Amino acid sequence: MPVCRQPVGLSFKRACLGPLATLASLGAWAAPQQIQLQTDSGQAVASAAVSVFVKGTRAQAAPDTVADMAQKDKAFVPKLRVIQTGSLVNFPNFDTVRHHVYSFSPTKTFEIKLYAGTPAAPVVFDKPGTATLGCNIHDRMLGYIHVVDTPYFGVSDANGSVSIDLPPGEHRVRVWTPAMGEATPGVEQAFKTSTEAVVIRIKP
Repeated sequence: MPVCRQPVGLSFKRACLGPLATLASLGAWAAPQQIQLQTDSGQAVASAAVSVFVKGTRAQAAPDTVADMAQKDKAFVPKLRVIQTGSLVNFPNFDTVRHHVYSFSPTKTFEIKLYAGTPAAPVVFDKPGTATLGCNIHDRMLGYIHVVDTPYFGVSDANGSVSIDLPPGEHRVRVWTPAMGEATPGVEQAFKTSTEAVVIRIKP
């Protein structure tokens, strides 16, 4: 049975991408590609969701793909989580107080009422877009789950940089930041893989 690699954040998880031909043409030659996000003035764009769309890859995550969106010190950790469409998300609560997590976003509407520990059932994010998260008990808590139709994604670091393993060729990169709002899918740009960092300009 063919096996490929699927990025989850900056780490990887085994998943099936389909026919052996797809594996040979995409997964076997993948190499780290650095993507650098900058404003027009050259400032780094940190904490942005970066997704790359490669022809021939599946839009839906493998059935066993699971991510965590934790609560710690009365905050969502991480504040921004990027996942592939179809992924399951757990919401573990590491605080000594209970939380009441919810989303009213069209991408995923759900509610997990007052709880401690980890809820028994994860939440399935079955369509692309952005879900804005809140807590009914702690109004200052704010988080985002950005759902993308690609297994290639990451979040830019403090220097505006992210490294994603990609097959060689021409692809499209999409960048989304919380400042854009959940109704905006993000900004897209075509690029070609390179041994040098690919610089993407983002308007602040």
